Amino acid sequence: MRKLEEQFFLAEELLRITAKEVHYLERTRIRLISHQINLDWVNSLANSEAYSDILDAFVARFGRLQDRLGGKLLPTLLRLNMEKVGSQLDNLILAEKLGWLSSTDDWIELLGLRNLLIHEYLQSPSDLLKPLLQALEAVSLLGQVHLRLSQAFAAIQAKAPVTVPAS
Repeated sequence: MRKLEEQFFLAEELLRITAKEVHYLERTRIRLISHQINLDWVNSLANSEAYSDILDAFVARFGRLQDRLGGKLLPTLLRLNMEKVGSQLDNLILAEKLGWLSSTDDWIELLGLRNLLIHEYLQSPSDLLKPLLQALEAVSLLGQVHLRLSQAFAAIQAKAPVTVPAS
């Protein structure tokens, strides 16, 4: 039973942390879109420490939230739901079947966007504009995934056996 309690504690912590990450990512998204994100803005990154700092923050937060939701929280919730945890792709497919994720394909697209943001930012700023605009739109999807995983956790908790501490 100790292991189960640890898994519940871990899920609660991950949900608490990812709620903050959703909030910080949304704040960074708002700061970014307050600028006119266009090709001129992207081309100015090399000369603007403020612009490159906000972009770095956005890319880091976007990727970190994705990693924590898909790589840590999802497997934890699957274990608590007595599901078999597999590869990330297997976990995503199972999460979609359980209704915890709207689309595995959308999640895979988000992973691709994150990789493009990192690669294009460093390799070719002119190719950064399209994936950046797509990622800014995709922030809401990450928030929706967080909400669904929070709801899944609440449902799992409702099914969990009640334990009485030993006196």
